[in-house]
Amino acid sequence: MIRFEAGPEDVLRSRFALSPGFELGCLLRLLSRSRVPGWASRLVPRFGHLRQDLAFRALLAMQTAHRGPTFTVPPPAKGMLQSIEDDLAALRAVPLEVARADIAGCLAPRQATDPEILALLNARNVREEMAQVLERAWKELLAADWLQLRALCERDVLHRSGQLARNGWAAALDGLHPKVRWRDGGIELTAMTAKATVPLGGQGLLFIPTVFSYPRVSVHFEEPWPKSLIYPARGTSTLRDAPESPPEALQELIGRSRALILQSLYEPASTTQLSRSLKLAPGSVNDHLRAMQRAGLLDAARSGRSVLYRRTPLGDMLANA
Repeated sequence: MIRFEAGPEDVLRSRFALSPGFELGCLLRLLSRSRVPGWASRLVPRFGHLRQDLAFRALLAMQTAHRGPTFTVPPPAKGMLQSIEDDLAALRAVPLEVARADIAGCLAPRQATDPEILALLNARNVREEMAQVLERAWKELLAADWLQLRALCERDVLHRSGQLARNGWAAALDGLHPKVRWRDGGIELTAMTAKATVPLGGQGLLFIPTVFSYPRVSVHFEEPWPKSLIYPARGTSTLRDAPESPPEALQELIGRSRALILQSLYEPASTTQLSRSLKLAPGSVNDHLRAMQRAGLLDAARSGRSVLYRRTPLGDMLANA
């Protein structure tokens, strides 16, 4: 079991972040499996094309089923604004000796023997090679869907941060993951291979929702990462299967786009989040939201800089009929 000891200061200083680089690493490990589930299976041909590149094979040579090289996934420094460009810039800035030590640790249990791969990983420009191949992998595999996946993570953060602010740790952690619980002033991760008690020391915990690590939960408590908990975002399991279309009767009644939006509001969301997740134009989404609000199917409330829409009881009845 791993236990994070938390005090009052840690509640105030805990925060959320996105890590595009971590998501990409998880996706690469997912695509390396013999059987690729659901949503990601359509990316297998592109992944096969990338494997023809020597630098990409060198990157995969450092991966295991559950983790990859640390230096290629720097900690997110910009919170929810972190971008893949930020990750790649941080990768390029990693000291060479740190990268080489990480590479040696990754290769030690794998007995890599390909001389071309070993030569690339031992070269002085290995950081630039890894940055370039990760940038290509991002563009080929993840860039087109990132806004949709990001919106899913943002909705999770909205829910968790609200729970934490209003009701404390126990409420925020409720339903986060079966292995995670709040107990006697600490955050515990049960059934973990590692065993450690880690004081947060007033610095708080970094929560990172992820899409492609489902259903696993993981932690960081060693440098260069801050103390972090990485967990599956709410709604992630739906990516394993093709999304269901709204019932035809509902589409006939209010139109396909409005039916999609109504069904997607199983929890509050903004116009931008819905636009990204449903791949609809923001202006069109906004018009549909306002029309359904006037019809009594939705309520709206401001949260910070965003206006969040949620279903009314009438909207729930219609969406679930």
